[in-house]
Amino acid sequence: MEPGESFVDAVIREMKEETGLDVKNPRLVGVKQFPIQDGRYVVLLFKAAEFSGTLKSSDEGQMEWVESNHLSEINTVDDFEDLMRVINDPALTEFQYLVDGDTWTVSIK
Repeated sequence: MEPGESFVDAVIREMKEETGLDVKNPRLVGVKQFPIQDGRYVVLLFKAAEFSGTLKSSDEGQMEWVESNHLSEINTVDDFEDLMRVINDPALTEFQYLVDGDTWTVSIK
């Protein structure tokens, strides 16, 4: 985020910079959090159904469209399925890593 920038404006700007797409009406649908030294790291999860523009790759990586029923066939982050549950289920809003010693567990609410 840039100084003074709203979360929504940051999502719109980042999507344009990283994918070439102009997203419209991004909606906050959840929060992901995990502990870090002296605090926690928080990621806001947004969803947008409206966009314009042409998908392009960037320094963030190779961009490509993938049908949702084929997502299990590609290499994603380990917690991708749980994150998608939070993003797509209106009854869920929080994905949290809990740490007890060397053991990390996931709490979804």
